Amino acid sequence: MTFSSCTDDLNVTPKDDDEFLSETFFEDPASYKQVLAKLYAILYVGGNDGDGTPDIAGLGGDFSSYLRLLFVSQEFTTDEAVIAWADGTLPTFNTQLWSPENEFLAGTFSRAFYHISVANEFLRQTTDEKLTARGVDANLKAEIATFRAEARFLRAFSYYNLMDLFGNVPITTENDPVGFFYPVQKSRAEVFAFIESELKDLDNSLAPSKTNEYGRVDKTAAKFLLAKVYLNAKVYTGVERNNEAAALTNEIITSSGYTFANVPYRYLFSADNDKNGAQSEVIFPVISDGNAIRVVGGGMSFIMHASIGGSMDAASRGMDGGWQGIRTRREFVNLFPDETATADKRGTFYTDGQSKDITNVGTFTDGYAVTKYINKNADGSAAQRLDVPDIDFPMFRLTDAYLMYAEATLRGATGGNINTALGYINQIRTRANAAQINAAQLTLDFILDERGRELYWECHRRTDLIRFGKFTGGSKLWQWKGGSINGTATESYRDLMPIPARNIQANPTLQQNTGYFNL
Repeated sequence: MTFSSCTDDLNVTPKDDDEFLSETFFEDPASYKQVLAKLYAILYVGGNDGDGTPDIAGLGGDFSSYLRLLFVSQEFTTDEAVIAWADGTLPTFNTQLWSPENEFLAGTFSRAFYHISVANEFLRQTTDEKLTARGVDANLKAEIATFRAEARFLRAFSYYNLMDLFGNVPITTENDPVGFFYPVQKSRAEVFAFIESELKDLDNSLAPSKTNEYGRVDKTAAKFLLAKVYLNAKVYTGVERNNEAAALTNEIITSSGYTFANVPYRYLFSADNDKNGAQSEVIFPVISDGNAIRVVGGGMSFIMHASIGGSMDAASRGMDGGWQGIRTRREFVNLFPDETATADKRGTFYTDGQSKDITNVGTFTDGYAVTKYINKNADGSAAQRLDVPDIDFPMFRLTDAYLMYAEATLRGATGGNINTALGYINQIRTRANAAQINAAQLTLDFILDERGRELYWECHRRTDLIRFGKFTGGSKLWQWKGGSINGTATESYRDLMPIPARNIQANPTLQQNTGYFNL
C-alpha cells in the first residue's frame, strides 16, 4: 500500500450502459440465488474478484467498495473521523470543501446506481412470465418471490443513500427500457415518496422478522429503513414525520423478535459478532468473512487496516499491518467523560504516541486512533485470518431504534412516551457502564451526543448532524472543518453533496445542486 495518489484508480467512468445480465444465465436454477448474493456482495466488494476488476470503471476495486465509499462520505466529513491520505480529492472530505469534480463522489453516485441496475435486471428476469417460460418449479418460484423482495429492499437502500447524499436523482426501475437512455431526474420529495411506497409494500413480501438466514434482510429491515426515512423527513421534504418514526421504532422494539444484546459493548464489533450474542440486535449486517470474502481494500478490511498506525501493534488488533489513515478529532473525544473508557466503555481510543490535537492532517499520530472494531473473537481468540477481518459491519441495529424512538418522542411524536424513551437510553448506557440520566437531562442535544457515543463509525454521523442543523454552519465546529485548524463555518448548501460532474457529462439532463458549479 502506498499513500501517494493512485491516479489510474481515480479516473471514474461508468461502465457500458448496455451491459446487462444475460437471459441464458438464468437457465440454471442456481443462478437466481447467485445474483441475489451479488446484490449483497456489492455492499462489501468492488467487483466479482474482490479488489481486482471493479464493477464501475475507473475507480479501483478497493476504492469503489460501497461500504468504503459510504464511510468516506458519512464519517470523514464530520467530527468522528479524519483521513491522512492525499489520494486525489480525498482530503476535501476532511474540510467540507469538495466540488463536483470529486472522483470519490462520482464513485459513490455510480456505485449506488450500479447496485440499482443489477437489482432492476434481476427483477426483469424473475417475472412470473419468464419463470414459467423457463419451467421453474413452484417451490423455486416461491423462493424467488422472497429474493425479489430483497432485491427491491436493496434497491430502496441505494435510493435512500442517493437521496440522503445528493438530493434530486433519477429513478429507474425494472419497467424502464434496457439500453442507453437518459433517466429523468426527480425531486428529493419524489424520491422520498418512491422509497416510502416501496418499503411499505415490502411488508407484504419480505420474509417475516427473524425467519431469514443471517445476513439477509426481512420485514424488520424495511421497517427500520422506513423509520430512518421518516425521522429525516423534514430534511428531505420539509414535512416532519416523527409520529410515523416513533410508531415504527416502537413496533421494531416491542414485536420484531430482535432483542437488545446484553453483552459487553465490545462484543458488537468483534470478529465473532455473528455468534457471540451481539447478533440478537443486528437487523442488517454487511457480512465479512476472512476466508470467504478475500477483499483487502474494501469494507471492514479498509476500516481496520486504515485505522492502525503509529505505535499501534497491528497483531493486537487481529490484523497483519496498518495503513496509517483514519483517526478521530478532539471534539469527538470530548463527548466522552474520559479518554480511557473508564466512565463509558464505548470511548475506546489509542493515545500512546498520539496527540489529541490535529496539527497536520497527513500525520497519523495527530489525532487519537480508534479501537472500536477488533479482528479477534470476544474471548480474545484469533479470527480466521490476519489480512481480512471477520467482523460483520452493523448497518442497522436495534439500539439505533431505541435512539430513534427517543428522538422522535422529544420532537413531539404523539405516540411516544418520554419515560419509555428514558428507559431505553439508560439501558444503552448501562451496557456501556455509563452514568444513568434523568428526564431533565434527556434533551435533543443529549440525543445527538449519545448517538455519537453509541453509533460512531457506523455511517450515521453526517445524516445525524444535518438533521440537527449542525453539519454545516458555525453552531458546531471541529478541527479542520472548513479548512481551519480550529474549525470554521461552512456554507449551508454543503448539506447536499454536488451531483458529480462526470455523471452530468454522462447524463446532461441532470441539474446541479444549488451552490455548486461545474468546471
